[in-house]
Amino acid sequence: MPMTTTAATSATTVEDLPADVLACALRRLDGRSLAAASCATAGLRALAADPATWRALCLARWPSLSLLSSSSSSISPQRLFADAFPFPCCAPPNTAAAAPLAGNLPADLPTLPAELVSAVDLYHAGAPLLSRAVETATSSSWFLTSPFRVDAVVDSSKTPAPTIALPGGAGAIAAAEMELSWVLIDPLAGRAVNVSSRRPVAVDRHWYTGDTLVRYAVVLGGCKFEATVTCSEEAAPGSVVVREISLAVEDADGAAVGGEGALRLVAAAMAGPRKGGEGQEEVAKRRYEEFVRSKRGRKESKARKEVLVDLCCSAVSAVAVLSFIAAVVLR
Repeated sequence: MPMTTTAATSATTVEDLPADVLACALRRLDGRSLAAASCATAGLRALAADPATWRALCLARWPSLSLLSSSSSSISPQRLFADAFPFPCCAPPNTAAAAPLAGNLPADLPTLPAELVSAVDLYHAGAPLLSRAVETATSSSWFLTSPFRVDAVVDSSKTPAPTIALPGGAGAIAAAEMELSWVLIDPLAGRAVNVSSRRPVAVDRHWYTGDTLVRYAVVLGGCKFEATVTCSEEAAPGSVVVREISLAVEDADGAAVGGEGALRLVAAAMAGPRKGGEGQEEVAKRRYEEFVRSKRGRKESKARKEVLVDLCCSAVSAVAVLSFIAAVVLR
């Protein structure tokens, strides 16, 4: 009886490729794909953890990082991408992180950042339009007690103001198509958070100057982080000139949040979870609209209460006057 032999065959995997070839292929992936590849095997995880690869990804997505000083850019590139790429989760209103303005900082949250670094990047049609890096000292009493505001001013004396030109006088449409990333970095703690909705949540006109105000906002802990891009149409028709970018924080009543309260919100957002996936820009816009409706409702309720109090005071005054007159007449 003839003897039959079976040849052992081995399956070929991607890890059979040389390490330098694999590393070159991984450098061509975006951040989300690279993070997914690192979860496949231990070998891919080691290759995907290359700091140079993540640094190149971060610089490609946020060109403003190249403007930071060495002390402000000490955060790990992989940590920075994991913190700043996904959206911060909106804390429920009954948690300690959702009410950071009252009392002392909860024990389970990190200390307040002693310095905040803002990496601001503006895009149009996917191409970088403007990059600014702003370092803000946050430990002074003046900052902690003043309304929180960070300005990324466009200095036209050093560099020309960014201009978007569209045919047919579509300047307002061009402003609405801009995307903004505002990454706040705590260099000492090595954490970051992106407080911009990426896409505009509202486009308004300034009542006095006529400038176009493009708003980007995320709602965190019952307060609103709102970055506003101020655009002017003073140039050629159909063009938009970016004049200023600013970030402020507003509470549920529409009042400006101070520096200490804003730092508590930032610290809670940096330490909190993140939310990835598709459609997060629409979620941020929906939360912004809910915040605006809630603020409008609170104002209307407050106005009704004030009217009721005025009516009660008027009634009491009228009764007092009538009582006095009756007492005088009947004497």
